[in-house]
Amino acid sequence: MQHIRNIAIIAHVDHGKTTLVDCLLKQSGTFRANQHESSEVRLMDSMDLEKEKGITIRAKNAAFKYKNFHINIVDTPGHADFGGEVERIMNMIDGVLLVVDSAEGPQAQTRFVLRKALEAGAKPIVVINKIDRENANPKKVLDQVFELFMSLNATDEQLDFPFIYCSAKEGYAKVELDHVAGTMEPLFDAIVKHIPPPRAKAGDGFQVLVANLDYSDYLGRIAFGKIYEGKVKVGDAAICRHGNGKVSKNKVTMLYHFEGMKRIEINEAHAGDIVGITGFEEVFIGESITDSEMRPALPYIPIDPPTIQMEFAVNDGPLAGKDGKLVTARHIWDRLVKEIRTNVALRIAQTSDPKIFAVSGRGEMQIAILVEQMRREGHEVLVSRPEVLWKKDPATGNSLEPIEKLYVEVPSENLGNIMENLSGRKAQITNMNHVGNQVSVEALVPMRGLIGFETDLVNSTKGMGVMSHLFHEYGEDRGEIAARKNGSLVSMDGGEATSYALNMVQERGRLMIEPGDEVYVGMIVGENARENDIPVNPVKEKRLTNMRSQGDGKGIQLAPPLKLSLERALEYIDVDEYVEATPKNLRLRKKELDENKRKRGEKSRSIKFIEA
Repeated sequence: MQHIRNIAIIAHVDHGKTTLVDCLLKQSGTFRANQHESSEVRLMDSMDLEKEKGITIRAKNAAFKYKNFHINIVDTPGHADFGGEVERIMNMIDGVLLVVDSAEGPQAQTRFVLRKALEAGAKPIVVINKIDRENANPKKVLDQVFELFMSLNATDEQLDFPFIYCSAKEGYAKVELDHVAGTMEPLFDAIVKHIPPPRAKAGDGFQVLVANLDYSDYLGRIAFGKIYEGKVKVGDAAICRHGNGKVSKNKVTMLYHFEGMKRIEINEAHAGDIVGITGFEEVFIGESITDSEMRPALPYIPIDPPTIQMEFAVNDGPLAGKDGKLVTARHIWDRLVKEIRTNVALRIAQTSDPKIFAVSGRGEMQIAILVEQMRREGHEVLVSRPEVLWKKDPATGNSLEPIEKLYVEVPSENLGNIMENLSGRKAQITNMNHVGNQVSVEALVPMRGLIGFETDLVNSTKGMGVMSHLFHEYGEDRGEIAARKNGSLVSMDGGEATSYALNMVQERGRLMIEPGDEVYVGMIVGENARENDIPVNPVKEKRLTNMRSQGDGKGIQLAPPLKLSLERALEYIDVDEYVEATPKNLRLRKKELDENKRKRGEKSRSIKFIEA
């Protein structure tokens, strides 16, 4: 156990966390020279979406050997919708590497994960990365990191943190800036010296707390976690204590640990190691696997409950099946079932309509990522606006809504706009701190009020504002929150959009399509300048006559169309609208395509309840 070190790596987007992990794995000899020679390969961000968005979505494990130490690395997601992942990871590790860009200094996303790590008592090592950048100022950044620790109420011991300067891209680290460095050895030595061995007990029997899940078509569910006590062997009898108090019995059918990013089968593992165990199909994150019922369960850490829900429906529009291959209800349901085997913060349910499924999660970003993955795999799906899940108070019978604790960091000059925006979303400010020219705001906001807030924040702060949020409680209804003010321009005809028709349509509002785009009846082709929806004809062609018209020869000038990303489209649509996501297109449409039927069933604010 003394030779094991378990560490997490924390960093803001694009501060070099993934490059650093690659460098550690390469220099520790985990890869042979002929493997992964390309500097473009980022091993930890293995999903396409992670590479594009530059965020970690799924926490992954890796490990390497240094001298005779076995060092386990756990990646941490930075985005708040994946906050459920962060809390569990902190149970597995004893130290964290805080990676900070030597030009930009510590940023807000770092703060969210670091707060969790310090609360869990993890030992920090600060890695000031990218010291080879032209505008690097490592000494100043070190002072900023110290201030960050102070503002997070770090203990005296945590404030006395070791620090290393490094350039992961160039592959060297050093303790002092004037040292000559060639390798990452100073960082390896710091990990071994400063990070304590795992908090675990040797002995008979075993206890494992499940912190992550994977799925294998051959072996079923794989539970990853740290062995808190004892040792475990393949074939051992075991029990799983579920969160609801039930106990299921089975035996350990396979054991894994990590070498580099690869899972390696092993026969036995000891206290303190991070392992994968198969044999339990129903195991869930936060539950414990032990050798017998006599051994007490480890504390169960539930995941934050889902607070929003979206409908996933079969694409029944006129253009269905043109782009995607996987379009039936069966295809969509099978894909959702596959997702929840490993993505534990999501819940799925069938509804009274066999073509519509309810998907609940922690935030629209989390569900948008699932939709984006499905598009890339060839699915077509209709997705509704995020709806908040309410609860009934058993004592009074009143409706309770989820309230989130919101952390926002904005430049001082944008504070007024953001405060005004938050007040419109019924936020209650609980704390405000000015640090330099940045302001940290803490507030309690209804989940309804957070939908679309991130887009407003990024727009009004020119991308400098950062937010994260955690579930706080179910509270009283905070009243009406103003939704989108503009109506939609809805197509009343199908075919190919023409410049002539769009020129007339754009007088009514802002276009979302271009000439040549396929449209159909009920599709949204633009945003109305007023509050109501209006039917328009974007496919009308100019009639040819033998009269010379005054407009001949005048070029039509169309304003550039409003192109929405998937996340923005989900926030934008109204309750009676869908986003149609296909592998090649994102379209907005009315749920009911027929205008006459739409008029009969006007919009209604529906509240979805979940059992308390």
